[in-house]
Amino acid sequence: MEDKYIRMMEAFALTKKYLKQQMDLGLEEIQLSPDFKVDFERKRESRNSLEDLYHNIKDCQKCQLYESRTNFVFGTGNSKAEVMFIGEAPGRDEDLQGEPFVGRAGQLLNKILAAINFEREEVYIGNVLKCRPPENRDPLPDEIEKCEPYLIEQIKLIQPKLICALGRIAAQALLKTKQPLNRLRGSFHDYQGIKFMVTYHPAALLRYPQFKKDTWEDVKLLRSEYDRMIGNRS
Repeated sequence: MEDKYIRMMEAFALTKKYLKQQMDLGLEEIQLSPDFKVDFERKRESRNSLEDLYHNIKDCQKCQLYESRTNFVFGTGNSKAEVMFIGEAPGRDEDLQGEPFVGRAGQLLNKILAAINFEREEVYIGNVLKCRPPENRDPLPDEIEKCEPYLIEQIKLIQPKLICALGRIAAQALLKTKQPLNRLRGSFHDYQGIKFMVTYHPAALLRYPQFKKDTWEDVKLLRSEYDRMIGNRS
C-alpha cells in the first residue's frame, strides 16, 4: 500500500510539473477525452503487487494445512511471464525449500521446459495449494476452495498469455470440470480469456513413463501456440 501511494504521489508531482510548464507556455485549457486514463506502469506495479500478495497471505491459516507446513510455497519465476505452469500442491522437497517443483518432478519439469526452449526463470511456476498436504495426498475440496483465490490473484497480476495445468487436479480445479485428464489434454481451453492447456504432472511421468510421448506432444503444441501469439516464426 505504501509503494502504491508513493507511485501515486510521484505521478501527481509529474502531472503538476507538466501543467505548470504548459501554463508558462500560455496554455489556458486542456481537453481530455472521455476515455482518458493514467497507466501507472501496470507491469511494474504487478511485480510489486505480487510481493505484496505474498506478504499478505504467507501466514494464512484458513485451512488445517498450515499446522504441518514448513514453508508457505507461493510461486516462483518471472512476474511478467507470458506462460504459467500450475500444479496441484507442494511436495516434501517444496515444503522444505519453500519453492514449487524443486524435487525429482521439478527436475523433470526443468528438462521439459528446456526441450521447448524455455528457461525456468522466464516462466512462472505455481500450485493451486500453497501448503503441502500430509503424505502428498490429493488436495481436499475445501482446501482448494480456500486456497484457489490466491492463485487467481496471482494470475490476474501476472496476466500470462498461456497457462499450462500440470495434472488432473489443477486442470479440474481451474476449469471447474470433472472430465478426466485424457479428455482435457490435446487442445486449448479458455480460462477467463487466457488460453489454457492441460498435460500430465511430471510426478506422474516418473511413475508412468509411457505418458511422456503424450506430454511431449502437448508441450510442443504449447510452444507452437506461444510462438504464434508473439509472432516468433524462427
